[in-house]
Amino acid sequence: MRATGRAERTPPLDIRRLSLTDFRNYAGLSLDLQPGAVVLTGENGAGKTNLLEAVSLFSPGRGLRRAPYAEMAREGADMAGKRDFHADMARERAGGGFAVHARLEGPFGECEIGTGTLASGQEEAEGGARRVRINGAPAKSTEEMLEWLRVVWLTPSMDGLFTGPAGDRRRFLDRLVLTIDPTHGRRTLDYERAMRGRNRLLSEGRMDESWLGAIELQMAETGVAIAAARGELLRLATAMIERLPDDSAFPKADLVIAGALEEQIGERPAVEIEEWLRGEFAAGRMRDRAAGRTLDGPQRADFLVRHRPKDMPAALCSTGEQKALLVGIVLAHARLTGEMAGMTPILLLDEIAAHFDQHRRAALFDILEDLGCQVFMTGTEPALFSALKGKAQFLTVSSGTASETD
Repeated sequence: MRATGRAERTPPLDIRRLSLTDFRNYAGLSLDLQPGAVVLTGENGAGKTNLLEAVSLFSPGRGLRRAPYAEMAREGADMAGKRDFHADMARERAGGGFAVHARLEGPFGECEIGTGTLASGQEEAEGGARRVRINGAPAKSTEEMLEWLRVVWLTPSMDGLFTGPAGDRRRFLDRLVLTIDPTHGRRTLDYERAMRGRNRLLSEGRMDESWLGAIELQMAETGVAIAAARGELLRLATAMIERLPDDSAFPKADLVIAGALEEQIGERPAVEIEEWLRGEFAAGRMRDRAAGRTLDGPQRADFLVRHRPKDMPAALCSTGEQKALLVGIVLAHARLTGEMAGMTPILLLDEIAAHFDQHRRAALFDILEDLGCQVFMTGTEPALFSALKGKAQFLTVSSGTASETD
């Protein structure tokens, strides 16, 4: 049974042209892309995931690998004298760095977005940030890209999400929140910066009451806002999951964010929770100094998932069941993103079909078609995507090139 709903009527958003310059193993590449499914096949190491990583950079952060920008630039790249997709960015990057560029078509019409880094020496001198241009104009921050597109991804490294460190689950949850709430990234950065400042003061024994009090007040206000945003995302995602059919190949999941702070969200006014958290920070200074880290706050929360049909924690499910749960969460979130953002998200599914049987692959392809979003999928064997023949654009990736195949 196909899952249908409002997401089918969400205006589509597509990358119609993707260009890479000195990115990973691509010296230069320009692809004309079609709406719907784009299937990238080729041997391991050919550069399939590199293409997905390039697309993931059209969102805040360091992309789906979370790699340093210096690692993304092609080894030995020298931009001097090269012509690039945008003359201004090419001049900025003369002598090194990388660039990716996309032409989008969506509810807003057409849009051009480019992002890249400077040469290594310039990059270090200017703080290591990458540059973003939207329709030729410099963006003030990477968050501005969220006004034009939303990107959601699933990679093999996430297969151990439910059994791995809690920090990985928080990071996954925060990425889901950011796709819905563009201010969440700045919120978490502000909290982490304040927390590092507090930890440094404590480690140095600088117990200045007014200074620490001001930092802890900022942490309390921002921390409660982070917890509230996470809670709201889970509320919306749960409502979306409830709308999906019970007989889906991807089982329904129960989602919970666990933590002393999180338990109070929705139960008390935010101002009361902020005051409580500020008091916890103040009372825990000596304990936190001894521990070398802050032991209260949203950075201590855990994102917990249960397999609803089996009433079992995801961490105790089989590897295949965990993968199916994770895919189900990402697909429900993609539907939610379409409704909340007013445009379909771009989906990046790396090696998505390798561990699914034919039935589950067919169900996945049906759901993706219903979603109506542009989705990039990778795999080593074209046969895994045979059900999409005539419905998808197939590209063969090999040693820094990509060519369309029948």
